[in-house]
Amino acid sequence: MLTRSGDRHAPDPQWIEGVLRRRPVGVVLVFSDIRRADKDKLRTRGVDFVVVDPAGEPDPDVASIGATNWSGGYAAAQHLIDLGHRRIGAIGGPVDALCSVARIDGYRSALERAGIGFARELVRYADFHVEGARRAAAELLELPDPPTAIFAGSDLQGFGVYEAARANNVTVPADLSVVGFDDLRQASWANPPLTTVRQPIAEMAATAVRLIADGVTASAKAPRVDLATSLILRESTAPPGF
Repeated sequence: MLTRSGDRHAPDPQWIEGVLRRRPVGVVLVFSDIRRADKDKLRTRGVDFVVVDPAGEPDPDVASIGATNWSGGYAAAQHLIDLGHRRIGAIGGPVDALCSVARIDGYRSALERAGIGFARELVRYADFHVEGARRAAAELLELPDPPTAIFAGSDLQGFGVYEAARANNVTVPADLSVVGFDDLRQASWANPPLTTVRQPIAEMAATAVRLIADGVTASAKAPRVDLATSLILRESTAPPGF
């Protein structure tokens, strides 16, 4: 059974009652936090649960599956640095989302290690969808000294950057390189195909279900697993044209 929580980082208070009526073997929560009261109700009924891509820092007794978001942000920025970009913008996701903060932290670390420095005026935040990123990218492209590359915190944000570039007569990648995050199927269909950081979403979900099936989620020190991200090179990045 699937329940949609919308933009909330925690399920609706009525969610837990609906779950318990279904008598599940286990519960997988995606991009969520879980309230202590909900944890107690699930455990009282003997229902195991795992959080996939947690929105915040999970409690020690909550099993979680994540990805190496910091490393992914670092790899994205380093790729752009290796191409010769020095003015590299970024669009992060919600500032209260753990994965979003980690991706921007990785980007920042790559810049600082390369001696470029972190420029706050080149960073914007939005939700993980197209329209918010389009507005954020438009702001970056309208700067007196705009970036030659943008790291987007999700592929949908990357598509928003594409939209802003087209509206400003900026060509990807000749004028602007773009890197996304997630490796959605649509990333390879975009024009041009989007260079991105692959988040192993299917593997994360499968690992969560295996933990529940193995009955190892309920303990004072629950398992926490971060699966590796990887950079997928496509046609949206190139050396800066200057």
